[in-house]
Amino acid sequence: MAKTAFLRVYVPVSDSDGPVLEHIADRSGGTRVLRQGEFGVFSESSRDDAFILDADGHRYVCPRNPRLRMLEGLMAFRSAYVDSSVVALIPEAVVDRAAAELDRLHDRFPGVKSHILTSPFAIPLRWFSLFVQDERLITEEDGRMVVRYRTALATGLQRARRAVQVLEDAGFDDAIVEQIGDVVRWLEDFPRDGLVELDYGGVVDLFDETDLVLDETAAEVAASIEALSRGDFEEAGEHYASAASRWAHAHALAYAN
Repeated sequence: MAKTAFLRVYVPVSDSDGPVLEHIADRSGGTRVLRQGEFGVFSESSRDDAFILDADGHRYVCPRNPRLRMLEGLMAFRSAYVDSSVVALIPEAVVDRAAAELDRLHDRFPGVKSHILTSPFAIPLRWFSLFVQDERLITEEDGRMVVRYRTALATGLQRARRAVQVLEDAGFDDAIVEQIGDVVRWLEDFPRDGLVELDYGGVVDLFDETDLVLDETAAEVAASIEALSRGDFEEAGEHYASAASRWAHAHALAYAN
């Protein structure tokens, strides 16, 4: 299965939400399973649970909404690729059923939204624009290195908005600006007192531990944006190229698959 990275939004849990916590999993819960269903193969637990995070004396929750994310992912994949091979892989009838189920979910749960974005094999460099290098957390769980970045949602949103403005002012194509703009619009749907977390997830398996420790992608992306804001395109290009080269082999896997 694909090695996957995650961008998650955690929202604060109030005292009145206590009973809800009895029905959701902590970080170590939720076995990954391989399921074959009407809409393809899904490698997560189908439980409608969530991640819990305790930070700075507060508790936060990130609902997984697995069915919602699966349906949204199928629709996004089908929309992004319209050639005949994808049409054969995901027939129009399947798309129609998925769209109908997605509509029913939104009708039943108004305002429901995905708290998790996923990326197979590699992390989009635009995700790093939400963080600075000092926000990286490296730990070990079950004998495996875990790499995450975490920051206040309001802070991450502010950084992403600035990145959009810098790219626009620098004259980048709308298609490039929109890639970060999509992340901005996603974050804007959540409470500002939440947290946003980038989790390398299974992508860590594509790197040596030494490379992960020395990874400064967030710093390179931040330096590139800062250089662009000064009009120094050469320095901006050097920093971005350094970050891109670090992820080249992972992106190659994504394209190959």
